[in-house]
Amino acid sequence: MEEKTHKKLIIIPTYNEKENIENIIRKTFTVTDSDILVMDDGSPDGTASIVKNLMQEFPNRLFIEERTGKLGLGTAYITGFRWALIRKYDYIFEMDADFSHNPKDVERLYAAMIEQNADVAIGSRYCQGVNVLNWPMSRLLMSYYGSMYVRFILGIPVKDTTAGFVGYTYKVLDAIDLSKIKHIGYGFQIEMKFHAYKLNFKIVEVPIIFKDRTLGTSKMSAGIFKEAVFGVIDLRLSSIFKKWERMPELSPT
Repeated sequence: MEEKTHKKLIIIPTYNEKENIENIIRKTFTVTDSDILVMDDGSPDGTASIVKNLMQEFPNRLFIEERTGKLGLGTAYITGFRWALIRKYDYIFEMDADFSHNPKDVERLYAAMIEQNADVAIGSRYCQGVNVLNWPMSRLLMSYYGSMYVRFILGIPVKDTTAGFVGYTYKVLDAIDLSKIKHIGYGFQIEMKFHAYKLNFKIVEVPIIFKDRTLGTSKMSAGIFKEAVFGVIDLRLSSIFKKWERMPELSPT
């Protein structure tokens, strides 16, 4: 019997990534058979124009959705998830544009989902020690202990709760009520994992080496981190009285 070919999509959110976007797209297409959707938040540096030029070279594999203004990481991914669901992608991945995530590892996340029957695969910096390169110690400690704090408050068995390199199956994104996801920064990453956990989806962590960007400017800020850390208290309190149910499956188009 011929093995089924899965439709895979990598969503890459961008804001001022002209130094990285062409290289990350070309590299990704050489190491994976996934399509790419770039979610650009009105980058004034011309990121979108670079992607549009490349779309001529990669028809039916490279796509872009442009938004007006910097609307936040979470809303970019939610828009991308809905785009993917409409087009019936089987596996949907989140990946940064700045090479902090190795495009080769997309296939490792995919393999973990296939071989371990996982619904969510997390490219984890902390499931086997600490695998982060080029971060200042202050940021590393903030991230590592922040993730421990989130794990303690929410009771979620994930060591890298703020990881932004994640793969989801269609059925996970279809089951989560995306309109109820409220965080827009790294709190979004926590909230998505928590919803998947509470809906009894299988989550696995795949060890990766995270390398800080060498080109462009980081979008991380104290405000984004505070949202991730303090938002989990509201998330925990609201979950106590919430009835966790999966959304009805989308009707075939």
